[in-house]
Amino acid sequence: MNPEPETISDLLDRLCEIVPDYPSAGISFKDLTPAFADAAGLRRMVDEIVAPFAGQFDVIAGLEARGFVLAAAAAYATGTGMVTVRKAGKLPRPVHRDEYTLEYGTGTLELHRDDVAPGTRVLILDDVLATGGTVGSAARLLDMVGAKVIGVGVVLELQDLGGREKLSGLQVHSLQLV
Repeated sequence: MNPEPETISDLLDRLCEIVPDYPSAGISFKDLTPAFADAAGLRRMVDEIVAPFAGQFDVIAGLEARGFVLAAAAAYATGTGMVTVRKAGKLPRPVHRDEYTLEYGTGTLELHRDDVAPGTRVLILDDVLATGGTVGSAARLLDMVGAKVIGVGVVLELQDLGGREKLSGLQVHSLQLV
């Protein structure tokens, strides 16, 4: 008799480290870097995060910074392109800029004005969906260039922060709810 295959949630629990009181007291941070360092774990995360969107996207947008890891690996695996959505001041050419609200302040994201052609179908990938501010900002930037966001993939979704509700109209796929 074969044992049950490991679920993606079990894999994440096994590979990720929990860091207590980070970034502040009372918060337990789930560190994904050990899962990124595990070849089989990274492959599984990438395969499962893009699976619901197979054949629906032309390019993947990775959000700074851990979203870059996922987006680059997923773009390679799916034979598509990848664009970076960066924090303010990191891109050298003319950009579109969007300011958004975080649980602890504000942030600004930028996208080169010419990185994505109008009509391009884009999948947004990031490591964590919390309040929805970062992903929502990325979606607005992609809208500014005329792209069509077909969905959002994240590894972890922090349910209590309500990010999914702020992304109405976008299909969101999370590998693990925490």
